[in-house]
Amino acid sequence: MARRKKAPAATDESTLRVRNLIALDAAHLMRRLNARRDEMFILFSRLRSRAPMLETLATRYTSATFHELMHLPAREQTVVDQFYECLDTLRWYFTYTEDMPSTAQHTFNTLHRRLEEAYRKLVTVLGLPVSPEGGTVVEAEVVAQAEAPAPEAPARPRRALKYLP
Repeated sequence: MARRKKAPAATDESTLRVRNLIALDAAHLMRRLNARRDEMFILFSRLRSRAPMLETLATRYTSATFHELMHLPAREQTVVDQFYECLDTLRWYFTYTEDMPSTAQHTFNTLHRRLEEAYRKLVTVLGLPVSPEGGTVVEAEVVAQAEAPAPEAPARPRRALKYLP
């Protein structure tokens, strides 16, 4: 029985590059959403324009093709698809909503929580993007802190106490 040939190293490099590009795209999107979330609705209310919301949701994913995405394993493709499906739901809502700003903000909060959950899964599966310095970007959240022993108070000079009769 013939053995399968191993994929060339270029495929492994291609997979790493696709993962990194998707991770970069998703990280930039989530950073923009968190930075602009309040301002988007102020502008929507004042200008009655959906542009601030739609521009914030812009990604490079729309230019990715099956040729690039086929380098990812099936599970990673599914997680990436789930993330961008949640994002598409947000885009669709903002493109066609007739809701008032307060209702739009409430709906955004609900959809944004779903997107954040999909992003957490994406980061878990793909990893974080590589930083410009070449190392992996690490975002961490403190779960528990070990209690450090309390530093001893410096010794104070003792004063004589006076008792009044």
